[in-house]
Amino acid sequence: MNNDLLPDKQLVARSFGRAAEYYDDVAVLQRQTGDELLDRLSLVTIQPECVLDLGVGTGRNLVSLAHRYPKAQLLAMDIAPAMLQQAKQRYRQSEGLKRWLPNNKKPQYIAGDAENLPLADNSVDLIFANLALQWCDPRSSFAEIQRVLKPDGLVMFTSLGPDTLHELRQAWASVDDYPHVNMFYDMHDIGESMMESGLVEPVLDTDRYILTYDSVMALMTDLKVLGASNVNTHRRRGLTGKRAFEKMTNAYEHYCTDGVFPATYEVVYGHAWGGKTKVQQAGNDGSIRIPVSQIQRR
Repeated sequence: MNNDLLPDKQLVARSFGRAAEYYDDVAVLQRQTGDELLDRLSLVTIQPECVLDLGVGTGRNLVSLAHRYPKAQLLAMDIAPAMLQQAKQRYRQSEGLKRWLPNNKKPQYIAGDAENLPLADNSVDLIFANLALQWCDPRSSFAEIQRVLKPDGLVMFTSLGPDTLHELRQAWASVDDYPHVNMFYDMHDIGESMMESGLVEPVLDTDRYILTYDSVMALMTDLKVLGASNVNTHRRRGLTGKRAFEKMTNAYEHYCTDGVFPATYEVVYGHAWGGKTKVQQAGNDGSIRIPVSQIQRR
């Protein structure tokens, strides 16, 4: 697995913190994938006591999860505290006066990273993560997801694949060799990480979404508003010159059709169940071997 894909997490947190106020104005893809993920969730029979919205963002999906599971305790987690404030405000507005009812369970808002979840082992029944895990090391994040899920708990998520914004990536490649566009793990790396973590019966598929813009500048502006600016560890430091930007936009013209500039997003959909493993005695080398037969749904 390529560790060069790992982003600068502090920059991720700052970028999304700055984007929180206007994020919903341009979050077209996030709404589409969130709705699709909620539709897929309706096909699963589950009555969770505790639901984690991981990467809650501005809280749009949190409201839907609250309506779907009114008896569940909701946990809203995001790496950017400013996003949590937006989610809290949205939830209050959606609940109105109902939030004052004695039996109304208010969400708990937690600043945290999917690679180091500040939650107890086996404490969550359902983890819902829409376009959040692409900013994480899949090995670390799925290990943490497996840790906090109860046996037979469910994780449903979307992430981004390596073909995301391939037009913009190719256009920048004509300028220099620096990574100007965020890079993401492919479906095979994600699936391998899920299996290694001990999650059970992982299912993955991909879909492509194409958003269109009337200019390259409009695309770049949307990415900035979304907080999805370049967070590659090996990104070029400093400002990009005007001449380099013009060269990139000229190269992007290759993809333009009828005055419309496409931006492709490869979306990975996935779900899996929490596994339950038996404690085994360590071998002489300190390793523990777990037969496949012991990794199964209850």
